[in-house]
Amino acid sequence: MKRILLGIHLFVFMVFPLTLFAGPPLITVEGHVNEVLNILRDPAFKGDASKKTGEEKVRDISDRMFDFTELSKRTLGANWKNFNRNQQEEFIQLYRDILQDAYMDKIMSYTDEKVVFQKEVMLSENIAEVQSYIITKRAETPIYYRVILKGNEWRVYDVIIEGVSLIKNYRTQFREILSNKSPEDLLGILREKAGKA
Repeated sequence: MKRILLGIHLFVFMVFPLTLFAGPPLITVEGHVNEVLNILRDPAFKGDASKKTGEEKVRDISDRMFDFTELSKRTLGANWKNFNRNQQEEFIQLYRDILQDAYMDKIMSYTDEKVVFQKEVMLSENIAEVQSYIITKRAETPIYYRVILKGNEWRVYDVIIEGVSLIKNYRTQFREILSNKSPEDLLGILREKAGKA
């Protein structure tokens, strides 16, 4: 149950729509979360026939909000430079697809958990951490969002669930693969996982 709740909130975090201007990070993120939650609570997307439509809306919003390029660079870390430009672009797309697929079922099974935003912490002039919690009858789960100001938009590049960073979690997995395999080998693994082999 705990893993389901974390998966739900992670994907909720990933699918916030963009705003047309950069406001305070907490207000921006909270507004996006509430908009996504409204979609998830809409009975129109609960039935089997309309579930796919709801999923498409979630994916579209995710593509507009999440900075998958920033996420990809930070996840690969020093290995990013070992990918040529075409490989980097393919990695970004495959990584996005895998993350969306991994959490789609969880997010669409949302059961009205409460999300509370506590505060924002500016880590630099253009990076902030927005701190929130999922509250259920059994527990409060801390979820921290890392956002970066790109142009005039705050864009998400990492999420930290109970102290575990999305970036660091995947970086460890990819680093192990790249320790004895090439960038093309990793892309082949990701293609297979994404169903694009």
